[in-house]
Amino acid sequence: MLGEATPAVWPWVTGVSKWDIRQKVWDYMEENNLANFPRPVHHRIPNFKGAYDACNRIKNLDSFMKTREVKVDPDKPLEGVRLATLQGVKDFSVPIGLDANIHVDLVVVGSVAVSAKGNIKNLLDIPEELMDSHDLTVDYILTPSQVIKTNCSCSKPQGIIWSKVDSNMMEKIPILKSLQFRERKAGKDVALKEERHAEKKELQRLLDKRISSGKGGGATKVKTNAMEMARNTEASEEHKEPSCKNQLNAPTRVTTIYMGNLPHSLRVSELKNTLREHNAVPLRLSWQGAQHRAFLDYKDEVTAEEALTSLTGLSICGSVIRVELAKSQRGNRSKIQTTEKPSSQ
Repeated sequence: MLGEATPAVWPWVTGVSKWDIRQKVWDYMEENNLANFPRPVHHRIPNFKGAYDACNRIKNLDSFMKTREVKVDPDKPLEGVRLATLQGVKDFSVPIGLDANIHVDLVVVGSVAVSAKGNIKNLLDIPEELMDSHDLTVDYILTPSQVIKTNCSCSKPQGIIWSKVDSNMMEKIPILKSLQFRERKAGKDVALKEERHAEKKELQRLLDKRISSGKGGGATKVKTNAMEMARNTEASEEHKEPSCKNQLNAPTRVTTIYMGNLPHSLRVSELKNTLREHNAVPLRLSWQGAQHRAFLDYKDEVTAEEALTSLTGLSICGSVIRVELAKSQRGNRSKIQTTEKPSSQ
């Protein structure tokens, strides 16, 4: 952890938030010209003056000298750590997949504000109650003038806490879709923040409805298990009137996925095999090998989203494949060679 040495311990009043602390640090650094490019420092890890000196201190850490695999965040003030890490290293900046058998020994991150155990000069006195389950605690704090061992006994977060992830984050970080798909297949609860909120809201609505109808006595059982609710919903579909079933079985719009950055040596038969392996076989595959791309047509949006999740992070022959919903669903692609015809309706 790299931190800028602020001039004094700042006391905080009850009710302060993490955002308040970040804003105060950003404002102070701008007002006192304590940062290098890029400016202004707001909404980023500040590239504070003296960052390179702080980075150099990592070379003397025993944990750094003994490590084999190091992860360094891409923030500007961590350039010195990345340079120190590259000395004597043969493999760097090599893309790795989710199945790579790598154990990271050391993680180096930047921070807007840091707190040490005890009242240490030049560090922020951040209230412990602000710590959340997803917050990363650090073992060392490196500043231009000192190395501080925190002796922090708090446990570090393990894996992804899906209840903290929202749909906006899923869109900004595509690899999350692949991770979510894998963990769902493993039987883990991967419901996102909005899904959990919607589930709680629906449960409360059902409970209120039962109570208002006089059926909410002490023997009322509220189903809080999402899987159980899903099974009950599926079971209820079997008892719908024929007219309702016809509506449910109405034709749905074909949804298209775009695949780009395909290797020039890739054959269409090889791509088909890859799609089968990932359970992402489309209704139709439209091949544009000369342009290193292909379009996959799926019967509906749900099937396309499942395929998109399965294919996210896909790498073929060393090329990371770009996979996304096509900008124009079934647009003007008359010149594309069609290798698979849509199944008869």
